[in-house]
Amino acid sequence: MREQWGSQTGFILAAIGSAVGLGNIWRFAYVAGENGGGAFLLVYLVIVLTLGLPLVVAEIAIGKRSRVDGVTAFERLAPASPWRRVGWLGVAGSALILAYYSVIAGWALRYFSAAASGTLWDRPPGGFAASFRAFIAHPLEPLGWHLGMMAISMAIVVAGVARGIERSCLWLMPMLAFIVLLLAGFALTLPGSSGGVAFLFMPQWSAVFDPRVVLAAMGQAFFSIGLGMAVYITYGGYMKPEQRIVGSAAVIVAGDTCFAIVAGLAIFPAVFAMGGNPAAGAELAFITLPDIFLAMPGGKMLANAFFLLLSAAALTSMISLLEVPVAALMQRAGLRRRTAVLAVGGAALLGGVAPALGYGPLAWLNVTGAPLLEEVDHVVSNLVLPLAGLGLALFFGWVLPAGTARDLAGMRGLAWALLLWAIRWLAPVFIIGLMLFRLLAG
Repeated sequence: MREQWGSQTGFILAAIGSAVGLGNIWRFAYVAGENGGGAFLLVYLVIVLTLGLPLVVAEIAIGKRSRVDGVTAFERLAPASPWRRVGWLGVAGSALILAYYSVIAGWALRYFSAAASGTLWDRPPGGFAASFRAFIAHPLEPLGWHLGMMAISMAIVVAGVARGIERSCLWLMPMLAFIVLLLAGFALTLPGSSGGVAFLFMPQWSAVFDPRVVLAAMGQAFFSIGLGMAVYITYGGYMKPEQRIVGSAAVIVAGDTCFAIVAGLAIFPAVFAMGGNPAAGAELAFITLPDIFLAMPGGKMLANAFFLLLSAAALTSMISLLEVPVAALMQRAGLRRRTAVLAVGGAALLGGVAPALGYGPLAWLNVTGAPLLEEVDHVVSNLVLPLAGLGLALFFGWVLPAGTARDLAGMRGLAWALLLWAIRWLAPVFIIGLMLFRLLAG
């Protein structure tokens, strides 16, 4: 008998947990900082509403109807079409992301451990920058934390959908919401924090139409919401017949977006109040923020909360990234859950070795000169996930008969017409146009 969610709330929290992760805190903060703050946020919100929500509805609808994994779902709905293979992109994307995502999650767990024990504040002469770079260049330490995060994720997923994934998210997600609200509330009380609020919410209108800002916003939306990873197809396959699709999708997208904005309110006001650089890039969480925490009143306690937030958010996403290929392996190879988890988790552990050591012993292993982890993230965010999203849009909008797609979504009237238009026309044109721009711009 196929596993099911215990409740509608459990499904929604698990789905929000899959979306809320490093993408909302670590990645959203530095991508927004590098792309103008308010301009980026405005474009991001438009993309989430016009592309993100319709594609989440499509993914959940496909999963709920087919009740199988992310590969088999397409094969069952269109067995005679070459488009039945499109599901492989999403499952492959999840597996690829899991391998290097676990490495970054390990960094977060290590920083939480160091903040809680007090060793984080024992800085070498070069400060937090030197400390962070020494850590990621170490020949063994990043591997140990990568292993730790993978082991925790595997232990949760092996317990099953209701007893493992749903139960963990039922207590993790409220905890994450409390911590991020606490951090945002404190940051907004700091003198000078208004500069961070203005940076996040007052766009420079000329930047809104910059294709580079739009491309960054699209990549962030796909990464943060989890589009193109087959997560919602997989999770949708565990829904009960009476559970609603459109309302659930709206709550999931709204929850993920609100979490990213509140996380921005926890970071940017503090950065501005303490004279930091909002465009510090990927180092913002691990170099800039520790300096800020050390300088502010009660900062060490806040650092504990922040890195706990970062670690737990990464965990909820890793759970979903692991479940996608596990479900596919169980369905297609007939493996038991425990065996599938060990196989996928073991492969992800091995796959994460090169990215984990790409700042140290394997720094030579790259194509463009950037660290391997950053190269893989670039390819996945700007190529694999957009292609998977494009395949999903074309499949749902054009390959499936309109009546079938409508019945899958459970929609009628103007709402259905708008959603179908967004999936059929807006999503493909938008994704193809921005991918071409990226290719031509180098």
